[in-house]
Amino acid sequence: MKISRDYIIREIAGEYVVVPTGAAAARFNGLITINGIGAFLWRMLQEEADEAGLLQAVLEEYETDEATAKADIAQFLQVLEQNGILER
Repeated sequence: MKISRDYIIREIAGEYVVVPTGAAAARFNGLITINGIGAFLWRMLQEEADEAGLLQAVLEEYETDEATAKADIAQFLQVLEQNGILER
Protein backbone atom coordinates (compact mmCIF):
# COMPACT_ATOMS: atom_id res chain seq x y z
CA MET A 1 0.00 0.00 0.00
CA LYS A 2 1.09 3.56 -0.57
CA ILE A 3 -0.10 7.16 -0.62
CA SER A 4 -1.83 8.28 -3.81
CA ARG A 5 0.27 10.66 -5.90
CA ASP A 6 -2.70 13.05 -5.83
CA TYR A 7 -1.96 14.03 -2.22
CA ILE A 8 0.96 15.73 -0.55
CA ILE A 9 1.74 16.74 3.00
CA ARG A 10 2.75 20.25 4.04
CA GLU A 11 3.94 21.58 7.36
CA ILE A 12 2.17 24.82 8.20
CA ALA A 13 2.82 26.59 11.49
CA GLY A 14 4.00 23.36 13.11
CA GLU A 15 0.98 21.35 11.88
CA TYR A 16 1.03 18.74 9.13
CA VAL A 17 -1.79 19.15 6.60
CA VAL A 18 -2.79 16.78 3.79
CA VAL A 19 -3.24 18.71 0.55
CA PRO A 20 -4.97 17.29 -2.55
CA THR A 21 -3.49 18.10 -5.96
CA GLY A 22 -4.73 17.80 -9.53
CA ALA A 23 -8.08 16.07 -9.96
CA ALA A 24 -8.14 15.11 -6.28
CA ALA A 25 -8.53 18.78 -5.37
CA ALA A 26 -11.98 18.78 -7.00
CA ARG A 27 -13.06 15.52 -5.29
CA PHE A 28 -11.68 16.08 -1.80
CA ASN A 29 -13.73 18.41 0.36
CA GLY A 30 -12.18 18.71 3.76
CA LEU A 31 -9.03 19.09 5.73
CA ILE A 32 -6.92 16.41 7.33
CA THR A 33 -4.24 17.35 9.83
CA ILE A 34 -1.85 14.74 11.14
CA ASN A 35 0.56 14.63 14.04
CA GLY A 36 4.27 13.86 13.99
CA ILE A 37 3.78 10.08 13.99
CA GLY A 38 1.26 10.44 11.17
CA ALA A 39 3.84 12.44 9.19
CA PHE A 40 6.41 9.71 9.92
CA LEU A 41 4.01 7.05 8.59
CA TRP A 42 3.12 9.26 5.60
CA ARG A 43 6.79 9.45 4.59
CA MET A 44 7.05 5.66 4.78
CA LEU A 45 3.85 5.26 2.74
CA GLN A 46 5.18 7.43 -0.07
CA GLU A 47 6.94 4.21 -1.05
CA GLU A 48 5.32 0.80 -0.92
CA ALA A 49 4.90 -0.34 2.72
CA ASP A 50 2.91 -2.91 4.65
CA GLU A 51 1.45 -2.78 8.16
CA ALA A 52 4.16 -5.00 9.62
CA GLY A 53 6.87 -2.68 8.29
CA LEU A 54 5.06 0.38 9.59
CA LEU A 55 4.67 -1.22 13.01
CA GLN A 56 8.34 -2.17 13.20
CA ALA A 57 9.43 1.34 12.20
CA VAL A 58 7.16 2.99 14.79
CA LEU A 59 8.39 0.68 17.54
CA GLU A 60 12.00 1.49 16.65
CA GLU A 61 11.43 5.26 16.36
CA TYR A 62 9.01 5.95 19.24
CA GLU A 63 8.64 4.84 22.83
CA THR A 64 5.32 3.01 22.70
CA ASP A 65 3.99 -0.48 23.20
CA GLU A 66 3.02 -2.76 20.34
CA ALA A 67 -0.73 -2.77 21.05
CA THR A 68 -0.94 1.03 21.07
CA ALA A 69 1.18 1.32 17.93
CA LYS A 70 -0.95 -1.27 16.08
CA ALA A 71 -4.18 0.50 17.02
CA ASP A 72 -2.85 3.93 16.04
CA ILE A 73 -1.52 2.67 12.70
CA ALA A 74 -4.81 0.90 11.91
CA GLN A 75 -6.78 4.07 12.68
CA PHE A 76 -4.45 6.22 10.57
CA LEU A 77 -4.67 3.84 7.61
CA GLN A 78 -8.46 3.69 7.92
CA VAL A 79 -8.78 7.48 7.73
CA LEU A 80 -6.51 7.59 4.69
CA GLU A 81 -8.40 4.79 2.98
CA GLN A 82 -11.82 6.28 3.71
CA ASN A 83 -10.70 9.51 2.05
CA GLY A 84 -9.23 7.83 -1.03
CA ILE A 85 -5.68 8.79 -0.11
CA LEU A 86 -4.29 5.28 0.41
CA GLU A 87 -3.77 2.91 -2.50
CA ARG A 88 -3.72 -0.81 -1.64
